Amino acid sequence: MSAGTEETTDENAAPLAGRREWCGLALLALPLLVLALDVSVLYLAAPQLTADLAPSATQQLWILDIYGFLIAGFLLTMGSLGDRIGRRRLLLVGGAAFAAASVLAAFASTAELLIAARAVLGVAGATLMPSTLALISTMFRNARQRSFAIAIWMTTFSAGVAAGPVIGGLVLEHFWWGAVFLLGVPVMLLLIALGPVLLPEHREPGARSRIDLISVALSLATMLPLVYGVKETIAHGAGTVPALAALAGIGFGWVFVRRQRRMPDPLLDVTLFVRWRFVSAVSLMLLGTVAVNGLFFLVPQYLQLVRGESALHAGLLMVPIAVVSVIASLLAPRLGRRFGARGFLAGVGLIALVSCLLVATTDLGTGLPVVLALVSIAVFGVAPVGVLSTDLVVGSVPPARAGSAAAVSETAGELGVAVGVAVAGSVVTAVYGASLAGALPDGIPAHAATAAGEGVAAARSAAQSLPPEQAGQLVDVARAAFADAFAATGLFSAAVLAVIVTLALTGPRDR
Repeated sequence: MSAGTEETTDENAAPLAGRREWCGLALLALPLLVLALDVSVLYLAAPQLTADLAPSATQQLWILDIYGFLIAGFLLTMGSLGDRIGRRRLLLVGGAAFAAASVLAAFASTAELLIAARAVLGVAGATLMPSTLALISTMFRNARQRSFAIAIWMTTFSAGVAAGPVIGGLVLEHFWWGAVFLLGVPVMLLLIALGPVLLPEHREPGARSRIDLISVALSLATMLPLVYGVKETIAHGAGTVPALAALAGIGFGWVFVRRQRRMPDPLLDVTLFVRWRFVSAVSLMLLGTVAVNGLFFLVPQYLQLVRGESALHAGLLMVPIAVVSVIASLLAPRLGRRFGARGFLAGVGLIALVSCLLVATTDLGTGLPVVLALVSIAVFGVAPVGVLSTDLVVGSVPPARAGSAAAVSETAGELGVAVGVAVAGSVVTAVYGASLAGALPDGIPAHAATAAGEGVAAARSAAQSLPPEQAGQLVDVARAAFADAFAATGLFSAAVLAVIVTLALTGPRDR
């Protein structure tokens, strides 16, 4: 039986995909690779970009964040739109828009123009993710092949995230900052050229192409405040404005759901959420993303701030972790079939849970290979959750609703990243501050102690004005405090993994 799907005899007996479908899968993986690269390369380019365009502090935040905001805001809309007008058509239009916006961003002469280009990139990016996943469900009707295809599709993203810092560093070493945006242009041109040949068209039978604009507005009013509230909490801690934004998003979400229930042709089929298999699969996707990103987000900072590695070396040290993620994702369908999807998820989740508990026991004296090994084991246990839960989502709905289901899955992933990073950031802030306050040596000037409270980088800067002995003590204490904070995130990830194991054991059985 296929890993992670609510299988039927028809699915198992469905015709096998041929060479055209597998070539089409390779083509569908390319846009996801571009989106993965975009996650990391812009942060590498930020210093050069800032020096060239001289954006204000607010403009810098918009340059970095508007892309993610609009992807999250438009995922549901684009998933439904693909079901209505055709998933291949939407994918090709989105690819063309992404290529054009990439060129505009690369040669932007002002911060305002770059922000506008990044906004278009976000909207275009929202068309790519649900369209590609929905097309996979169309091309691979056999449940086993679909599971493996989804595993390949998802490992492409892991590979892109791992390769991003290395590729971005090489590009920036030889070209200007705008060149990082041009990486996706040839990929999108290839998609546009080969898509009509290798990819089938599919749209929901009898669906109206007209879309309810009020529902689109409500969807945006739900997602944008929620994502904004989470991101602001990450950057500045809990506050009134982020809390009100999140509450406003929840309120608009309630109105959105009520409207969808009354509509004969809704933007999102909310009846999907009465399917326990669908709900549990989306929950697994959300929780798995929360668990892995809370820890994974901090590893590069840990390597640089605590272990003193350069940005490039830290990126290279992350590559083995990404390779482990790729291997685990590719093995997930076969092992899920052998042991049962939910039994397998419970088993690997338990392995990851134990590894995270061991991460919680690390400190400044723990060897770096040990820390990286523990994180790798945790990632090995969590990676299959994303693959099998995505397969569960796609396999638990009718093919006509695959676009909407894919959009819900991707939205859960986006929220999982935001929540995981936000909670991990809050844990680090709290534990770092408490650990530092209890370990500051006597005689450290007040201004240096205050600066150290902002982080390890600020502690290093403040230490430059102190005598050598005090400077070394302050930096060592700050590094130890961050190591303690990193260890505390292991407990958070372990708690989330405990919920995943429970949900996997108590969820619907495979058929």
